[in-house]
Formats: sequence, C-alpha cells, structure tokens
Amino acid sequence: MKRILLSVVFGLVIAQIASLGVLASPPAKNPKISADAVAKDPTERISVIIQYKSDPGPLEEAAVSRMGGSVRFALHSIRAHAVSVPVSALEQLAANPNVAYISKDRALGGRASSNSITGAEFTTEPINANAVWKKGYLGSNIGVAIIDSGITPVQDLSSPLLGILLGQPSPLQFPSAAGEVSPGRNGRIVYSQNFVPGETDALDHYGHGTHVAGLIAGNGSQSSGVLYTRTFEGTAPNANLINLRVLDAYGAGTDSSVIAGIEAAIALKSTYNIRVINLSLGRPIWESYTQDPLCQAVEQAWKAGIVVVAAAGNNGRDLALNPEGYGTIEAPGNDPYVITVGAMRTMATAAINDDLIASYSSKGPSFGDQIAKPDIVAPGNLVSSLQFTGDPLAANNPTFYTYYSFYQALGSQSPSNAYFPLSGTSMSTAVTSGAVADLLQAMPGLTPDQVKAILMRNADRSYFPATSSVTDTVTGEVYKANYDVFTIGAGYLDINASITNAAANVASMPAGNAMSPTAVYDANTGDTTLVPSSTALWGSTALWGASNVYGSTAFVNGSTALWGSTALWGASDPEGFTALWGSTALWGSGTPQAATALWGSDNLNGSTALWGATGQNGGYVVWYQSAPFEK
Repeated sequence: MKRILLSVVFGLVIAQIASLGVLASPPAKNPKISADAVAKDPTERISVIIQYKSDPGPLEEAAVSRMGGSVRFALHSIRAHAVSVPVSALEQLAANPNVAYISKDRALGGRASSNSITGAEFTTEPINANAVWKKGYLGSNIGVAIIDSGITPVQDLSSPLLGILLGQPSPLQFPSAAGEVSPGRNGRIVYSQNFVPGETDALDHYGHGTHVAGLIAGNGSQSSGVLYTRTFEGTAPNANLINLRVLDAYGAGTDSSVIAGIEAAIALKSTYNIRVINLSLGRPIWESYTQDPLCQAVEQAWKAGIVVVAAAGNNGRDLALNPEGYGTIEAPGNDPYVITVGAMRTMATAAINDDLIASYSSKGPSFGDQIAKPDIVAPGNLVSSLQFTGDPLAANNPTFYTYYSFYQALGSQSPSNAYFPLSGTSMSTAVTSGAVADLLQAMPGLTPDQVKAILMRNADRSYFPATSSVTDTVTGEVYKANYDVFTIGAGYLDINASITNAAANVASMPAGNAMSPTAVYDANTGDTTLVPSSTALWGSTALWGASNVYGSTAFVNGSTALWGSTALWGASDPEGFTALWGSTALWGSGTPQAATALWGSDNLNGSTALWGATGQNGGYVVWYQSAPFEK
C-alpha cells in the first residue's frame, strides 16, 4: 500500500511539473552512497560503514553527531567508521570531501547446509594431504584465523595424536567453562575473541565455526585407532587456531563485525604467527570491490602478509541471470587478491577421476568487476566434521547425522555425537585453508601472492569432463555445469604437487601480485578474453606463464580470444555466455543500483529472487544460504 501511495504522489508531482512546461529528470544517484543504503525511508536509522580518504578522527565523529548519528566503532584498517545514522543524513555526510564511500553495514552468513549421508565423502585424500603429512607438514606452528560463528573446544582440536609419536605433548583435557574465552586452555585454539554485539564469549552458539575448524585443523583423535575404519582429520592437523567470532547463534553477522575480526587478525599476526584467514561466509555484491568495505578489509590482510581464503558462495543453482548460474560469486570472494574456492563432490571415492563440481557452487565472473572466479576448487560436499555437546546446528536438525558405522569397525546405525555432515563452499574453503597452512610450514617465506600462484599453477586440470548435470529430484530442474575457468578456476587443489613444485623452484619464485584476471567481452565479435593486471606475475614467462596456471587454451593476454565465436562460450552458444553477456543479463541494464533479478530490492534479509525470505526449519531460523546435497 505504501508503494502504491508513493507512486500516486510521484505521478501528481510529475503532472504539476509538466503543466509548467518543465519535466525534471530523476535525481542522479550519489556515487559516494551505495544503492541499498539510500533505498530506505529517509526517517529510518540505518547502520552504515563510512570509508574516508584519510583515517577519521574527532572531526568526523562530530560531523556524524551533528547529523543525529553515532559512531559505533572505528575500522582503522580501511580508514572507516561503523555508524548508526538517519538515512536523511547520508547526503550531507557524503558531501564531506574526506568521505570516500558510504555503504550499508550488510548482513552476511556462513555458506553451508546439512544432511544425513549414505556414502563416504572425502576431504584430505583427493587433494593428496596424506602425502604431505608423511613429509612432516601438518600446519605446525602456523596460525589460522577462523572468522566465523566461534569455536567450541572438542578433543579433535587438542594437540594431535600424531604429535605423541613425534614427542610432542599429549592431547589436553578441556575444561568446559561456559564462558571460556582465555587463550592457552583450549588446546590449539590459542586465542579467542568475540565481535558479536551484545555477546560476551567466543564459543560457537551456532555450530558452523566448529565444523569449519575441524576441516582445517581437526586431528581425528575421536576417530583414530584399531576400532576405526575412517579418521576425520583436517588438512592441517597440527595448526593453531585463532577464534574470532563474528556470527551469532543464527549464523548471521554484519560487514562491520567481520572487518573488526580481520583487523584483530592483522594485529595478532606476529603474536600467533597468523598466516591464513578463513572466511567461510559471504553476501551479495553491491558495488565494485574497490569500494566494498569488506573487500578493502581483506586486501589489508593480504598486504599484511596473510593469505585470505574465501568461499565462492552456494548460488550456482540460481538461474535468474542466465541458464547456467554464472555471475553468482559472493563478496568478499569477488576480490581479485584473495583465494576464492568452489566446491567439488568426491562421489564417495578417494580418487578424483570421478569427482564432479557441486551444482550449487557459485560461478564467475564477479558481478560488476567481471573478475574471473573461483580461483580453485576443493572437496566440499557431504563432508563430516566436528560437532559438540549441545551443538545447535546439529540439535535443531536431528535428521542430519553421520552414523557410527560410517567410521567404526563395529559401529551402530546410530548418529555420532562427535561428527556430522555439512555441504557448501564453506567446507571447501576450510579444506583449502588447512592446505595453505601445510604449504606455509614447508616454505614459511612465501608471500600470499606466491601461495596463490603455486596452488593455482599446480591444480589438477587433467581429468575434468566437458560438462556435467544434476536433476533436482523435487522440482525436476536440470542444473548444468561447464568445466571452464568461471566454474573450476585453475582446477582441483593438489597440495602435494604444490609443495613439491614450490620446493623445486624456490630459487625462481616470481615477484608481483597474483590478482585474478578480468573477463572482457567484445560485443562486436562475441569473443571474451581474460586480461591480467599489468603487474601480475601471470605475465611472467615459462614456469609462471599464464598458460601454466589456467591451461594452454584457457588464458590469454588479451591479444586473442579466450573463447572464439564457435567455442564453448562464443556467440553461437545461446544458452551460455551470450546469455551471460547479453543486453538484459549480467552486464545489461539491470545493475545492483536497480532491483535486479539476481539480488532483488534488498540484501540478505529481503525477499529477493536469489536469497528468498529467511527460512524456517523446526522453529530454527536459517540465515545461511543453503547448499543442496548431491549424492
């Protein structure tokens, strides 16, 4: 009703202007204010992040106060304030010459879903983690910051059983204090801090963060020994964890909380040797990564020498823009510096020759900037990891379980109370973060750009099919995947090949950045090229040449077409790339500034085409984007 009344009033105003012989154009959008911030009732108070050209101080705080707002806290890494202010004040605040950009403090969440499992899915075997463990690379002494829903200490996060054989301390017995946040008492959780407003502890009140922690650094102590047929280990079973809680008991958080967590990781880098940040979370893209405060924060971590691993998103089944789900990468996975990870299905085998991309795994290129993403893919479907006593995600979804018989020699057909399954790019991101910790233990002098280049150059591209498809058993919808750079990136993570190759070429390791390239479309020819940054190491010759990263026919320097007019993504393919690049599709008139088909008129909390209204599951609000299991 409100929208109808506004339309009537607007029509009357236009009629009055026309009667005077003057027809005014709609006011231009202020380029310093994000569209989702101004698309609100002017009298409404809104939480925004104001980025400044120079670090804000008392003058900027006073300006916010004069506008009826208040500064919640500063985000110095990106020269910003997290602010609560009336929408009506945004234009005046933006007029300050020191203000670079104002964006809504957006909601985000983890990228996982749950289900029971009927066949074994593997995480460490497909990426050859077992081989690097035998070489002694377990992520030892590497700190991995998990910015998520918190971590609740469980036995698998103690000092690893493998450490006993190496003369290291035996696993710790954990106290179960409800408010435990102090470092040093939680095994390899060496530091914990909470950033959720109104909360006081950093324990996991949702279940997502602990599951992620197990995939990174679980030592499998609850599934090890002669009575067990399968051990659930993380990819870096001796890494240390820095627990930075930013998601609440519903798996929801905000940009400002995540940025505060990133700032803490940067500040604690030297203290805990933090070399990796894991971001198994995300949200829609609303502007260029060059303006997005979340992307700017991850770049600060990258520049500080921390490898940032981010989830691609679970929106590959969304066909709003084109028939095959392209253009659905989420922030901050759209940032060209970070390592963005898609999810593979391991098809209940340890070998990779039958593995397929998960249909829900988000595909590139990124919205707006056209960045080629994801960078790499890793196991992420139906993977079992840690749960804890009273785990909300497990307790509120009692049909999601891993049977004891699944990993015990004489196990019953009863649900395990130690492990349960999740699917999504959250999981593949965690698997990759642990692998990065192994690589950095082997070669601690590597920069984040060198780490990214090594992983991508040594990714396996040898076996992928041209296409695969999955049919939804409920809707009958068929979801098709093409195994191209916008679906699998450089290929399937292989940590053993990466460490072996890096050690062999340590003397010739290139300098430069490893920014993901930009996809450029030529409407006249129907051709698309991938163009790297002029300072990217992809331009190097021989070993680090672009063709060695993306394959000899998949990456060019802009002089020839990535895919010609008769190739997979050429103009002759009406179901694929021409739909993606068409005049009404991803790069057409629908943009984040409008009510696009992809994101709708609001973000995570809105009833949008992609996200939908917040779901209900037995009274439990599901804020994260669900990933449908594929068996």
